[in-house]
Amino acid sequence: MIALLLTLMLSVAACGGYLLLARRWQILDLPNERSSHELPTPHGGGLPLYLAFFAGVAIAALTGWNVQAQYLIFLATAAALVAIGVMDDFRGLSLRLRFVLYAVCCLGTVAALGPFGSAGTAMPLLLGGLAVLALLWLLNLYNFMDGIDGIAAIQCILACGGATLLALQQGADPAFLQFCLLLAAAQVGFLVWNWPTARLFMGDAGSVATGYLLGALAIFGSVQEYLPITCWAILLGCFIVDASVTLAWRMATGQPFTQPHRQHAYQRLSRHFGGHLPVVFILLAINAVWLLPLAWFAAMYPKYGFLLVILAYLPLLAGMAKASKLG
Repeated sequence: MIALLLTLMLSVAACGGYLLLARRWQILDLPNERSSHELPTPHGGGLPLYLAFFAGVAIAALTGWNVQAQYLIFLATAAALVAIGVMDDFRGLSLRLRFVLYAVCCLGTVAALGPFGSAGTAMPLLLGGLAVLALLWLLNLYNFMDGIDGIAAIQCILACGGATLLALQQGADPAFLQFCLLLAAAQVGFLVWNWPTARLFMGDAGSVATGYLLGALAIFGSVQEYLPITCWAILLGCFIVDASVTLAWRMATGQPFTQPHRQHAYQRLSRHFGGHLPVVFILLAINAVWLLPLAWFAAMYPKYGFLLVILAYLPLLAGMAKASKLG
């Protein structure tokens, strides 16, 4: 509890201090035709967020948390992704270079987490390849979905909080629970400055690392049998469905899917409601009323996990279809 509280306080202070410097140094995200904000807003808040998170992990280790090798790999890779994000936020990196660097990070993580099946069969290689693709997609989609105030931090808090409750019920290793909670605490501290109307944006330095850590925790938790991966697929359902369907639709219609746009469901809804806060409350309601209960069923009855994922996604897909008519 001490480590969690200190992580939250450090995140609030670090993000607040960075905000002052960003305003002074004019580190601003300027609105354009694809933006969902109207005023120049400081960005790059992922850097102080993750500095606070790393400090919180160090504090937890000093107070008795047994840091396993896998968590050190997660931390090192997240630090690398934050560094890549900072360079992209402030200097700009080519799409190809970013993709290669992200792929290397995902491949290294999955290789360290194996095996994924019985030795002497093709299953470990196949499952490992799928895990790399899933992790690579999750860190990218999280970046795509970080487009309105509060949404990325709240999704991470909800996913980590829900996973902690479910994994605790399943008797997971306390270290896994604490890692999830430390990540959520750092995001809460950032949310103080990112709550609509946001004074600070996360930027690639925060969104990519957040997507990566959520994916890494999902894969690791599944390999260690702490929590079925279907639970994470349900808890992250809003982001997965919105990003995946939007990308598929843009590719199918021949649109330049690698370029920024304003066609995600959450962006359409924010324009429809005239602000970001209603969309944040919709996300909270969907998770509380629909996704978390289904994730609980997936944890209790893992053999029905994939059916429950489909059940969870059906109304989300219906909502996507309705949102697409909003323009």
